[in-house]
Amino acid sequence: MRSLSIAPQISVYLSFFIYALALGGIYPRLGDLQIQMGVGETVLGGALLGAALGAQISLMFAGPLVEKLGHRLVIIACIPLIGMAEYAASLAFSPILFFFCLIIAGLALGALEIVVNLDADRTELMIGRGIMNRSHGFWSFGFFGAGLIGAGASELQISPSQQLLAQTLIISIAAFLIFREYSPPPSRLIHESPNPRFVRPTLGILMLVLFTLSAMLLESAGIDWSVIFMRDTFDESPFVNGIAFASGALPQGFARFFADGFVDRFGRVKVAKGSLLVLGSGAVFVTFAVHPAMALIGFGLMGVGTGCIFPLAMSAAAQRTDRTAASNVASLAQFSFMVFLVAPPILGFIAEHFGIRWSFGIGIPLVVLSWLTTSQLTSMEKRSA
Repeated sequence: MRSLSIAPQISVYLSFFIYALALGGIYPRLGDLQIQMGVGETVLGGALLGAALGAQISLMFAGPLVEKLGHRLVIIACIPLIGMAEYAASLAFSPILFFFCLIIAGLALGALEIVVNLDADRTELMIGRGIMNRSHGFWSFGFFGAGLIGAGASELQISPSQQLLAQTLIISIAAFLIFREYSPPPSRLIHESPNPRFVRPTLGILMLVLFTLSAMLLESAGIDWSVIFMRDTFDESPFVNGIAFASGALPQGFARFFADGFVDRFGRVKVAKGSLLVLGSGAVFVTFAVHPAMALIGFGLMGVGTGCIFPLAMSAAAQRTDRTAASNVASLAQFSFMVFLVAPPILGFIAEHFGIRWSFGIGIPLVVLSWLTTSQLTSMEKRSA
């Protein structure tokens, strides 16, 4: 990749974008796949747990394998693996088979998470400026692109399996051509000790987990249930249903793209509180929407609100002085990611038994809880001032 004279940070941005484009392919078509399998929201939510479970296993155990295979090979191999696993899931008429296909996608997802985030971190050191938030912005842009593709394919009555097969082939070829000569940035340390598979959280880390809880749950709700929400609540066209998924990803991408400048200017606490106000407003809009446009605006506000919460918490965890930065970051990531593990079945149960609006409404009190824990960012900001 260096031989093509592409700047190191551009390589990282492309890896986030293509990875998200491959991963996001199946989510705009979940409404179609629910009908294909003939299941309710509770069963669908349980089946969706497969991706998060596979990713959690991979995040805990794949580190040594990733370093042995090399970052270039992981990118080139895991992006097609995600796509093919989702394609196989789209052929499933059984939620159990769907679940196991998504586990395979999750295993590849976890390995890619390790690679792209490590490369972003190492590139920051190499070029002397932060790119992590912007990198995750490109991940959101990739999800937005996947949403547009899914919405268009659904409107044209292209089956999910046909769409995912074509999408996977194109993305896989693009990934190979772009990354075949990719040289990852050098490690921060000459000898990096492996992270423990499980890091016990301190009280401070648990408070940061509570701070991220509303954003993680509402982001999961938007990814998994926005399309079905529009279908069941407003009986909209397939294209509009798919746009609901994309309408959260694009504003989230812009929020992350410009986040670093806002944090430098206003500080973490003000940015966090502003994000929570926007996130809470979005959850209210979606929960009580009386028109499709109101729901779409709500999904967009939720995208903006979720954009900065987790990166702010990660920054605060890294600057805590009670343990090493690596231990605190790993602990926060592991426990926050568990929200994605448990959210699909919980939100599916709520949708089926109380109405899909309350899959989003449950996030409103959690936003208040997040607001009450912003003091964790205040103390860290003072300590780092």
